[in-house]
Amino acid sequence: MQRQGAQFAEVWVEGLRYKELMEGQEKLSHQREELERQRKALSKRRPPSGGTATSGRSQSPAQPSKSGFVKPQVACLSPEEYQEKEELLKLRQSSLKKEEQQLQVEVEVLERERNLHIREMKRVAAEDASRFSSNPTLASRYLLLQLVGKGGFSEVFKAYDVKEQRYVACKIHQLSSDWKEEKKANYIKHALREYNIHKTLNHPNIVTLYDVFEIDTNSFCTVLEYVDGNDLDFVLKQQKSLPEREARVVVLQTMRALKYLNEIKPPVIHFDLKPGNILLGSGVHSYEAKITDFGLSKIMEADSLGGEMELTSQGAGTYWYLPPECFVLGKQPPKISSKVDVWSVGVILYQSIYGKKPFGHNLSQASILQQNTILNATQVDFPAKPVVSMEAKAFIRRCLSYQKDSRPDVITLCDDPYLKPPLPRKQPTSSQPPSLSI
Repeated sequence: MQRQGAQFAEVWVEGLRYKELMEGQEKLSHQREELERQRKALSKRRPPSGGTATSGRSQSPAQPSKSGFVKPQVACLSPEEYQEKEELLKLRQSSLKKEEQQLQVEVEVLERERNLHIREMKRVAAEDASRFSSNPTLASRYLLLQLVGKGGFSEVFKAYDVKEQRYVACKIHQLSSDWKEEKKANYIKHALREYNIHKTLNHPNIVTLYDVFEIDTNSFCTVLEYVDGNDLDFVLKQQKSLPEREARVVVLQTMRALKYLNEIKPPVIHFDLKPGNILLGSGVHSYEAKITDFGLSKIMEADSLGGEMELTSQGAGTYWYLPPECFVLGKQPPKISSKVDVWSVGVILYQSIYGKKPFGHNLSQASILQQNTILNATQVDFPAKPVVSMEAKAFIRRCLSYQKDSRPDVITLCDDPYLKPPLPRKQPTSSQPPSLSI
């Protein structure tokens, strides 16, 4: 606890081991600087090429410095001496690099543990402050067990459905009594719109909506399928990135869900695809992905021209994951299609593999808007590491095609070679001997 003005607040204090690791990293940093100084000093004593140098003074005449003083001559080393000292330096640098890597691994482990502790502390504090902390049974059916998430005006509880005998997620929407009636009506309208879209969806890669009911005049609850795991955003914060194989599996399942949304009548654009809206199972359900949160979804008209519709809610959404056409300003609203979700998939795959967003990674939403970051995102660059297949890079490029006319829609992308299973290897026939490999 730490005093902040007239109140006390919980503040995280780093433990002894973490402090020791920080001191160790600082010590290694000084050693690295010293080795660099030694390397530069050694380079000045390199023997002249084309001959055998002897220890002692170099043959070049001393040169006066700017201050007028004559700099002392630097003794050249023999090739044998130089090679020996150079090899020693390389070994020391290699050893130092290994130590730094070992320390960094331990630091990252402690930081992940710290983040988990902080997250749990915040969860417990929010649960204690909730009006539902006494674990009531809602609608004589849903026994609230534990707070698992909290948003601006909602709380999500893990609950048990005593009728169906299954775990569910109860998302409780709470309207402030201080709100004006117009604001309350708009919030309810928005929530009901999400419910009306979500209740009709039935796909293994989409979180199922079971029920909705009123708690009192200022709160109501939507009951959702419970996914025992974390969202992709949390996983990436803990692990920083995923191996390409794992990231591809997540994207493949996401594309299945999007294909379903585009095949139903009328089709649906999710419009808010991001790691935080992709839930991942755990245990025997590891790597099972389900998309959720249809609060910003768009319902396409069945007879929409070219599969497009006007974007009337410009400015909504999460900017890192929206394509350039969503930021175009003009007299008429921009036209959007399922290609919005395709762009989002490309960003998600890139971020999952490389551990950073392709555009505006360290920028806020306001900065992205002010700097026209996405409008200028005409080309995607790939870091040298980690090593990623050419097929994955080509897939990402197709998803992040700047011109929407060049970008595939959801149905087309589902047939992309990158998402297809690899062809089985042909077995050699009796007439053809098997090829040999070394």
